[in-house]
Amino acid sequence: MLLGTTLEEAVSAVSVWGEPKVLTRRNRSSVKVSTSCDGVGYQALLEDGQQVTAIELWWPGEGKETSTRVLLDGDDVFRTPAEDILERARARGWRVDDSQAESPVIPGVSLGFTRQTSQEVPRGSEGLPIYFTSVLVGGEDYYDYRYEKGS
Repeated sequence: MLLGTTLEEAVSAVSVWGEPKVLTRRNRSSVKVSTSCDGVGYQALLEDGQQVTAIELWWPGEGKETSTRVLLDGDDVFRTPAEDILERARARGWRVDDSQAESPVIPGVSLGFTRQTSQEVPRGSEGLPIYFTSVLVGGEDYYDYRYEKGS
């Protein structure tokens, strides 16, 4: 699926994995199309209600296995330690904003990661899960709002 896809195209694209859930918020135009493939959760976000603005993938959960790999320049996002992924992103010259340790983002590349989980998972010395639990891919300037507002 591509960013900019319409709601109908998004539903059609993910229907090959099973019946997707289409969720809308009351009094809001935002729509989410959710499903899973091989245990990996998938969510297309249509924040304007019209076109896909971001896609989020999340790990199936502690103790669950999947043969699906989510790769970032060859690194498995859910099986490579989070600190290694962020370090390699910096080495590529990407700006990494890890001011929110549980939810670092890479503006410009528009990747957002999450380490938030209520599950019992291996944690590093700072108490954070060692591995990311989700990744969001957005459009070119999806995360740039943080810098425009001086955050």
